[in-house]
Amino acid sequence: MTVLTTGRLVLRDWTDAPADLDRIFDIYSRTEITRWLAASGLPLTAPAQAAERLRIWRDRHAGHGGRYGTWAIQVRDTGTVAGTVILKPLPGADGVTETADVEVGWHLHPDSWGHGYATEAARAVLAREFAVGAREVYAVVSPGNEPSMAVARRLGMTHLGRRTDWYGGEVLETFVRSTDD
Repeated sequence: MTVLTTGRLVLRDWTDAPADLDRIFDIYSRTEITRWLAASGLPLTAPAQAAERLRIWRDRHAGHGGRYGTWAIQVRDTGTVAGTVILKPLPGADGVTETADVEVGWHLHPDSWGHGYATEAARAVLAREFAVGAREVYAVVSPGNEPSMAVARRLGMTHLGRRTDWYGGEVLETFVRSTDD
């Protein structure tokens, strides 16, 4: 199901179609991607794990009525899935319990880096989230992940420094964008 469209992209639900599961595995088996993520079970080590990853995402967002999700970023012209854009409540200091704080995130395949897809996709989900009444949205980035910090800055997000109150206390660089920006 299509969630949003932009000039170049279709943001849609990941499916259990073989092409989507192959792309999930291809993205989330790469250490250049997963070394920055606070998710357990990564990197994926076997193609069959992609279906489990998809189930985890679906379960995570099942009670959110479509407002939040982990969506495929598909390039309109080529049909290539460039990666994932995420909008979700941040997990608290215990790493599990959802907080009232909302996170935007992105994970792109290396073959899609440098095209502005992460910025374009995140900008679209931010606009939608602000349109439904959110006051602030955060991006949390592992220290040293300069490309993701650059995306946050391109989104007009303000760097707040390091925080440890989300994702089980992991040290993360934090950026915020508010409706006042």
